[in-house]
Amino acid sequence: MTTASNAAPSRGRTLAWIALGAALLFTGTAHLTFARETFRAQVPSWFPMDVDLVVLLSGVVELALGLGLLLARARRRQVGWLTAAFFVAIFPGNVAQWLEQRDAFGLDSDGARLARLFFQPVLIIWALWSTGAVVRRPGRPLTPRP
Repeated sequence: MTTASNAAPSRGRTLAWIALGAALLFTGTAHLTFARETFRAQVPSWFPMDVDLVVLLSGVVELALGLGLLLARARRRQVGWLTAAFFVAIFPGNVAQWLEQRDAFGLDSDGARLARLFFQPVLIIWALWSTGAVVRRPGRPLTPRP
């Protein structure tokens, strides 16, 4: 008999976490190669590290998270929490891109850059939901899972 804590994820969750892992692998690769210059626009001007180093390090983290999501099935909840934390950590870069009016990724207006900020919570929820890091039980609030 399976319980809520050890039940296999639904097909939808599985596809969502695989898609997220693939997206992170693509984005991490982009950080290190063809979009490296573009990602520099997201590093806040006040951040106390070399801009290119930040882009490279964040790319490596995205690759590690993507691989973790795709390969570490037994630890998917922990990788989900780490992925969500990463999305929280990079949010100031998105805010800086908006406040400093930096064009990148086709975001060439204040409205487009502002709209993008509302996508970050979607990424956080995607990471937590798809990996089963949080669950909603009928009649109860959203609950973190170990």
